[in-house]
Amino acid sequence: MNLRVAAILGACVLGTAAMPRSEAASCRAHSGASTAALVELYTSEGCSSCPPADRALSRLGEVLGPGAQGFGLALHVDYWDSLGWRDPWAQAQFSERHRWLVRANHHSIVYTPHFFVSGSELSPGLDELRAQVLAVNSHPALAQIELSAQDLNAGKFGLDASAQASSRVAEPALYIAVAQSGLVSNVLRGENAGRELAHDHVVRTWIGPIAFVDGQARVQRELPVPAGATGTRWELTAFVQEQQTGRIVQALGLQACTP
Repeated sequence: MNLRVAAILGACVLGTAAMPRSEAASCRAHSGASTAALVELYTSEGCSSCPPADRALSRLGEVLGPGAQGFGLALHVDYWDSLGWRDPWAQAQFSERHRWLVRANHHSIVYTPHFFVSGSELSPGLDELRAQVLAVNSHPALAQIELSAQDLNAGKFGLDASAQASSRVAEPALYIAVAQSGLVSNVLRGENAGRELAHDHVVRTWIGPIAFVDGQARVQRELPVPAGATGTRWELTAFVQEQQTGRIVQALGLQACTP
């Protein structure tokens, strides 16, 4: 399998950053005046080169350091499932999104693990991740996002996400991801047979694209908490993305509140 990994893994130490101006008691967060970066990892339990990147996903703070702001998501693809192991966290829509981002970056090769920073393919090298995130952070925000979550008991929570976008953003859409950490799989077949794999920030529920109307978009829904997720083991991430270019103009994360 040609995964183009050797030159990339050195730069792939990712995770979720500290939540900006988050109010734990009210479970609310809102974006700031600068642009926060979204780091997407496309991965699969059927890929022998992916576990190092999966393990690295939890270490964003060690790489970005002070002054850099980014949020990480792990999107498991399903196109390696035919190799003998069906990834329990994979979704076909993530495979489609991966292909779309590759095309938006004017490339044709889809591989795992594969990283994107705010819609742009990550250059190899550990230093490049911080540099690319800081480059995103250096731009004034072209969109503002607000997120809130409310515990509804009975394994459900209320989601309220809203966004406003500048007229300079072409065809904006709002996305929300519900992600879960602390997931463990005992892989029985395929390239990782016999290994226990741990995952964090794995996207379980994906909402979007939500179109903007008159520069605004909003989502209000009642959703189930991911199975087995409690306390700090799940989080919300929202972002605004241009539908033609794939450029992400703002991102925001909120750690789900505990009762």
